[in-house]
Amino acid sequence: MLSWVVPLAMGIFALALLLNLYRLVKGPDIVDRVLALDTMMINSIALLVLTDIHLGLGVLFEVAMLIALMGFVSTLALSKYLLRGDVIE
Repeated sequence: MLSWVVPLAMGIFALALLLNLYRLVKGPDIVDRVLALDTMMINSIALLVLTDIHLGLGVLFEVAMLIALMGFVSTLALSKYLLRGDVIE
């Protein structure tokens, strides 16, 4: 069953990445663009994990964790910059 469910889920997440890219380009304000970047990060993590499951490597999980950590820190820094105008006080 995983032989057709995982590629289907990968296609759905790839479509979601394209829709997020559209929101990133056409977003009416900066908050929409930040949310689109954050959602793109989450979708790319899902694609990495699904690729790892599909290929059976067991290596891409660590890469997904590093991307999640960097995405979390960058989202915090960008939102702090948008609220206060600087990152480091």
